[in-house]
Amino acid sequence: MSIPKITFSGNHNEEFYKVLRQRVNKYFKSNNISKYANGKMIFKTVCMFILFLTPLTLLLTVKGNMWFEISMWLMMGVGMAGLGLSVMHDANHGSYSRNEKINRWVGYVLYMLGGSDVNWRIQHNVLHHTYTNINGMDEDINPGPVMRFSPHEKRRVLHRFQHIYAWFFYGLMTLMWFLTKDYKQAFRYKKLGLIESQNISFGRHLTTLIIFKIIYGVAIIGVPMWLTASPWWFTIVGFVSMQFITGVILGIIFQPAHVVPTSDYPMPDASGNIDADWAVNQIYNTANFAPGAKLLSWYVGGLNYQVEHHLFPNICHIHYSKISKIVKETAAEYNLPYHSYKTFGKALSEHARMLRNLGRYDDAPGLH
Repeated sequence: MSIPKITFSGNHNEEFYKVLRQRVNKYFKSNNISKYANGKMIFKTVCMFILFLTPLTLLLTVKGNMWFEISMWLMMGVGMAGLGLSVMHDANHGSYSRNEKINRWVGYVLYMLGGSDVNWRIQHNVLHHTYTNINGMDEDINPGPVMRFSPHEKRRVLHRFQHIYAWFFYGLMTLMWFLTKDYKQAFRYKKLGLIESQNISFGRHLTTLIIFKIIYGVAIIGVPMWLTASPWWFTIVGFVSMQFITGVILGIIFQPAHVVPTSDYPMPDASGNIDADWAVNQIYNTANFAPGAKLLSWYVGGLNYQVEHHLFPNICHIHYSKISKIVKETAAEYNLPYHSYKTFGKALSEHARMLRNLGRYDDAPGLH
């Protein structure tokens, strides 16, 4: 078994990305700016570690009641999402530092969050970023039978209510990564020959996965059970609450960027050809939101600028707001859309509308 071959058109606005890269490169060169992290990014990294580790430290050292403990777990969930969005994400894209060793070590923070950097790079960098919104290739639009994220997937009766229950399932996202998904992905990626693309053997990958899952479980579940005065089951409640908060945050940040009415969900022909240049496909299937919300943008690692991120994943997110003007103007020159929702609330409402349409109609949901 191997990954299907998908080919993007070489004669569909192919000049767009060439010109855009030239202009973005000129921006960095003329302003003598590095494409990677700067002092502000280092400061943010420290802040995100503090946001995650401080409540954990307080949980283990301060004798408080159950309300205090649950508040610490919830705060850890906010910190966990922040570390993933603002720090790990850039590092595993190779955009945190020009030094690959630094990227790799910072990317290892994902083990602190109960995940796998190898699986993440395959799912996110290789599949999602290359084949955005292409059915059967982009795993981000294939969450399983409970939800329908693509008009090319089978519509089931329960999908009529997915705009109501999807938010609950978003909350289970990272918990499932920790418990089952990473293992399933490891075996699936082995069959597809994708593990080797990360310069690691399957045996080493699986061994590392198991060891760090055990270490994470002992540190985040076992130690609090031992050191806190609450009953063991309350630690489980706290841990699940932390994971739920993290999952919801990740879900509401990533999904409104792609599962929205403006996306066109391309389908390859019988030969595996997509009628769009790779960069044009990113433009068609990605949307920004809340470009003026500076605090939100700071916390979510600039991922409210998803168009810029998908076009330039090798550039640190702290530069997205600046290059967004270049991207928007260049897209307009080539008669390409630049999807952007003015507020975060509008993006969420459009995502909910898309979920509702996908649950009620078989055809292109953005038309309803």
